Amino acid sequence: MGGMSKERDISLKTGAAIARALSKKGYDVEAMDVSKEISTHLTENGIEVAFIALHGKWGEDGTIQGLLEILQIPYTGSGVMASAIAMDKIISKRLFKEAGLPTPAFNVLSQPTPAPPRSLPLVAKPAAEGSTIGVTIVRSRKAWKSALDMAFQLDQKVLIEDYIAGKEITAAILNGEPLPLIHIEPKEGFYDFTSKYTPGKTLYHVPASLDRDTDNNLKELAVRAYETLGCSGCARVDMILSEKAGPMILEVNTIPGMTPTSLVPKAANAVGMSFEDLTEAILETASLKTGQPRGKV
Repeated sequence: MGGMSKERDISLKTGAAIARALSKKGYDVEAMDVSKEISTHLTENGIEVAFIALHGKWGEDGTIQGLLEILQIPYTGSGVMASAIAMDKIISKRLFKEAGLPTPAFNVLSQPTPAPPRSLPLVAKPAAEGSTIGVTIVRSRKAWKSALDMAFQLDQKVLIEDYIAGKEITAAILNGEPLPLIHIEPKEGFYDFTSKYTPGKTLYHVPASLDRDTDNNLKELAVRAYETLGCSGCARVDMILSEKAGPMILEVNTIPGMTPTSLVPKAANAVGMSFEDLTEAILETASLKTGQPRGKV
């Protein structure tokens, strides 16, 4: 947990909650704040299984997964390739299109431009950040430059998407199976960093109030997105349900948050799964992705 990304603080909260839950389940838990010495810490402490609670770069992008593969330590979540692909929103969207999955139309910028490449409103976001960091809904030409400046401070490539108005829906996937959908309703603005991590800023409808066909369709699309990127273990698929455009897949998060306001625990709770049971279920999916699991978890 922790680590060196811009999502460090949220990762520490996620890791602490998971460590407490697994300790209650009777596991011998070592909470590690990841630094450059992580390889030494893992080997010296005789770690048998790694529960990855690292958000953002170096934790969610295949980096730590590659180290664990080399050390032959089974770990939770997706493997190296799926993690790297899911972290890169541009590559993800290209694969969604290749698979025939609906996703907002987009452009990719490698340097700032004086004028938007798409009609307003649009969404500007760095290619590989999480927790809505650096994301702006651009509604005027005046806001264009500042949105680009912020996004390019975080990444060398910036994704420009059509803005799709509609219900924000998320689907938690656990070991290939969808949990109840959640309709996210921010009390103001959009589901940004503040709305995500400030209690009381957002309403969560669990399960989402959708007709059966729509619910089934969204779950099917979420599982297809998860499988298209080659994900495993627990992941979360974020979507927009538009009255005009229908469902649109935005991205896949391979290490969802596990804080008191996080979405996956809310979805699991809707089917009677406690936070402790959820963490254990995720732990039981741990494996080496390029080799055979080492023993029973």
